[in-house]
Amino acid sequence: MPTARVRLSAGRQQMGDGVQALCFLAGANSIFYGDKLLTTGNPDTEADVKLLERLGMSRSAPETR
Repeated sequence: MPTARVRLSAGRQQMGDGVQALCFLAGANSIFYGDKLLTTGNPDTEADVKLLERLGMSRSAPETR
């Protein structure tokens, strides 16, 4: 699974930080964050940054296709 992208997206606000952390431990390696995801809002960007910092993770530049 090293090359797979397992991305958390809609519904993360209902999951809470603990459940999101478990998702990362289970193999998730990406999240959608920012202003809007499709038709549902995302958690506050600053909250996501703090969560990643608490988990010892960092942000990377978005991929371009």
